[in-house]
Amino acid sequence: MPATALEIDLRSDTMTRPTPEMRRAMADAEVGDDVFEEDPSVRALEERTAEMLGREAALYTPSAHMANQIAAYLAGRSGDEIWAHELSHILGNEQGGTSVLSRLLPRTFSGPDSTPPREWLERLIKGTDDVHRAQPALICLENTFTGRVMPLEGQARVSAFAHQHGLKAHLDGSRLWNAATALGVSLAEAAAGPDTVTVCFSKGLGAPVGAALLSDRDTIRRARRARKLLGGGMRQAGIIAAGALYALDHHVERLADDHARAERLAASLSAAPGLSAEALTNMVIAKTEPGEAPKLAELAGAHGVGCIAIAPDTVRMVVHLDVGESDITEAAARITKAAEALAA
Repeated sequence: MPATALEIDLRSDTMTRPTPEMRRAMADAEVGDDVFEEDPSVRALEERTAEMLGREAALYTPSAHMANQIAAYLAGRSGDEIWAHELSHILGNEQGGTSVLSRLLPRTFSGPDSTPPREWLERLIKGTDDVHRAQPALICLENTFTGRVMPLEGQARVSAFAHQHGLKAHLDGSRLWNAATALGVSLAEAAAGPDTVTVCFSKGLGAPVGAALLSDRDTIRRARRARKLLGGGMRQAGIIAAGALYALDHHVERLADDHARAERLAASLSAAPGLSAEALTNMVIAKTEPGEAPKLAELAGAHGVGCIAIAPDTVRMVVHLDVGESDITEAAARITKAAEALAA
């Protein structure tokens, strides 16, 4: 169904549109050539993001996808191993970029969040001195993970393990803003441990474009070269960076509203026939009868509510800047009608 037919779009928090105030900030942005590192708005965004996350430096990228792939490219050599959850974004939703671009060998685990079990780590680290074995280079974490918050002690444990064994740790924190809000900690605390961190300005914060990779100054210097190699060098990028800067100043604290609205939507949907729903930060994960999730998503779309079937029995809905209190009430009523039609 075309997006124009969706009155309430819960498919992703990337569906937001810039607010009038954000558009004005973008229109008034100072600009320069960012490939020459002469765009003042991009510089301001990178410095502000690094300050908020407690890192030495940041690199503005067109997408979190690119930021993740740059982190992988810098961490390993061709043939090295990358360790990540089997459902991680960096492995499953970036077209195999770590294998195509960096030629890294994926080693995966399963579990409720992106933190690899202690015993799995201990098993995989054995035998790395064997000449037949690929060398591990990078362990990837993700927070949030389909809305689920990763405990910070797990992040600290895995980062310490990586460093103890000479590996790098990377945090895909595209929605780290939501994780920090849910945990009640600063962004710097939420980002602590891994060598590199990705954040996304168009997920949760409502900016139209962009992400950032954060690390120490030398790593970001090398990341800047990698970004150019991947075609991510931008010229007068201050126009879009200004939108992200505005979001950092005005849209972080309001994320708690999205979480509260997700809780309300989940509670309403759990009363619908054949559904059980759980709120995970700004996401609602609804379980259906086996095989019925695609049908429910299609019926919800026919009722003007956009959502996505992410498994045969699972529908995902994401609350965001453009979804207000009345939208939650209306979305719950329409999805309930769709569930009733499916159950009839």
